[in-house]
Amino acid sequence: MNILAIDQGTSATKALLVGPGDEILGRGEVPVTVRSTGDGGAETDPEELLASVLAAGSKALAVAGAHADAVALANQGETVLAWDRATGRPLSTAISWQDRRSAGICHRLAPSAARLARITGLRLDPYFAAPKMTWLRENRTREGVVTTTDSWLLARLGAGYVTDAATASRTLLLDLDAAEWSADACATFGADPAELPTVVDCAAVAGETTAFGSGRALPVTGLAVDQQAALLAEHCLTAGEAKCTYGTGAFLLAVTGTRAIRSRGGLAASIAWRLSGQPTYCLDGQVYTAGAAIRWLRDLGLIESPADLDQGAAADAGGVTFVPSLAGLGAPHWRPDARGAFTGLGLAATRAHLIRAVIDGIAASVALLSRAMTADLSAPGALGMPGTPGTPGAPGAPGTPGAPGAPLRTLRADGGLTRSRLLMQAQADLLQVPVEVCRTPDATALGVAALARLGAGDVADLAAAVRPPQLEAVIEPSITADQAAERNAAFASALGATLGL
Repeated sequence: MNILAIDQGTSATKALLVGPGDEILGRGEVPVTVRSTGDGGAETDPEELLASVLAAGSKALAVAGAHADAVALANQGETVLAWDRATGRPLSTAISWQDRRSAGICHRLAPSAARLARITGLRLDPYFAAPKMTWLRENRTREGVVTTTDSWLLARLGAGYVTDAATASRTLLLDLDAAEWSADACATFGADPAELPTVVDCAAVAGETTAFGSGRALPVTGLAVDQQAALLAEHCLTAGEAKCTYGTGAFLLAVTGTRAIRSRGGLAASIAWRLSGQPTYCLDGQVYTAGAAIRWLRDLGLIESPADLDQGAAADAGGVTFVPSLAGLGAPHWRPDARGAFTGLGLAATRAHLIRAVIDGIAASVALLSRAMTADLSAPGALGMPGTPGTPGAPGAPGTPGAPGAPLRTLRADGGLTRSRLLMQAQADLLQVPVEVCRTPDATALGVAALARLGAGDVADLAAAVRPPQLEAVIEPSITADQAAERNAAFASALGATLGL
């Protein structure tokens, strides 16, 4: 069975025609433009998103010279738009997950933050979909429906009015334990559950589309958020296994099993995937500007292109530290007002030191998330251990972590920035665990293809659908634990100073 797997991402849409043995028969990629509004906004033309999906999918099929038997779609997760259900016509731009303009709404709803965290597993933050949905209603249009982009794309493809459980868990509107829309959470944001899409499994026939294949109806059988799809593709199937995707942002996820746990350390709890009505859960943390920070270096003229990153960097940062909060901070601090900063600058600081500091700052941010994740995974009640499951801390500053335990044993890494060996080495050093760099740049598409294969009945279970990833390299730590602790402490000090500004 051939699967047309489409990864509709922030800056591009990728499509793969994946053969029965996960061989890539054809590939297509179309860029997508995200426009900054200058007031914290980030928007995309919805019709450009749809056109990119159609063009990338058609290109993959043309390159392969073969047909598809099923379609899979991965999406950005928290990007939303208003649209007319009767016609499919967009009534607004697509408001990107990077958009921060709903911060005022989050501030207004702050008294509900702890209750929302108990229901949904998420912090009240502009990153998630519901605040942006409310912002759209209050500032753009009261007409039509407001959903995440996957529902609109699927409707335009002819596959019905649905969203998958993993994507729904990124809205702040889903009851995390029941995996269905929460009337309480919806009321908080002024949303009507009856107007929201039907929540479906990630591996099931959600509908059909004739958009690919000369009018031939193809089942749409695999749906997921991009990061959860990558988690699956990297064979993180067992509680405690973790991956980090280094793309526009850096996204660290760890599987927690079939029972949702709420983070005590400021992380988000979500559905990784739902199969036959049974959710598998995960914890995740976000560094909003990773690849975006490298593009920022390019735009400043400090590097010619992201491919020049390692060549332009110094062997060490020369005492310079970079906090990569150029678009605010997500987990564990949840500070949309935070801004990036260099500290430790002196007359001896060079361009090469600044480049290296950006590399180290991204790695240190992921290490910070890893420490919060380690505390959550080792707390009493986590991962089936005896005790009471964790409950979310108070809104604002991160809650008190659970008892510290052993760190993650290894971290699997994917995404474009894994081409930087300096970044991967810095990551292994600061985590003090091996980093397994996955060979494929297409983990998201391969993950959602595996879900589609399962949903189409081509394989019997998830283990048969997902093959172990091929590794490009295994990067071992090159510094001592004491040296790592010193570097992490220096970053924490710079971060604290930045948050105080």
